[in-house]
Amino acid sequence: MALIHFYEKPGCANNARQKQMLREAGHELVVHDLLETPWRAEELRAFFGERPVAEWFNRAAPRIKSGEIVPEDQDDDTALALMLDDHLLIRRPLMRVGDRRSVGFDAEKVHTWIGLSPSNETPDAETDLESCRRPHHCPKP
Repeated sequence: MALIHFYEKPGCANNARQKQMLREAGHELVVHDLLETPWRAEELRAFFGERPVAEWFNRAAPRIKSGEIVPEDQDDDTALALMLDDHLLIRRPLMRVGDRRSVGFDAEKVHTWIGLSPSNETPDAETDLESCRRPHHCPKP
């Protein structure tokens, strides 16, 4: 199984569920606080790969929910500058296995990449493991 560097927001219920799924599949996790990590632009950029800039953002971030920041209006450099200034804007989790990096938690994609089910069955694609269900912003841990 894989050794996964997992960057989360401590206290996030979805991140807790994601970590549980990974551990149940036999993976070992090194958990990092996404909010406290001293990111550099090039390091953070590597997690986003070829995704459109709008998909780099955490849609539950207060500044996005309020309309202050519109992800679709950002270019690469501006998006990274915003995220380096406010880590809550970074979509999570960020995961690194070896040299490969990923953002977000699409169960099917994660399963194809490293496996999520010990039986090799594809996880339930209907389960939303990214959207925050809370009507308000989580308190800082």
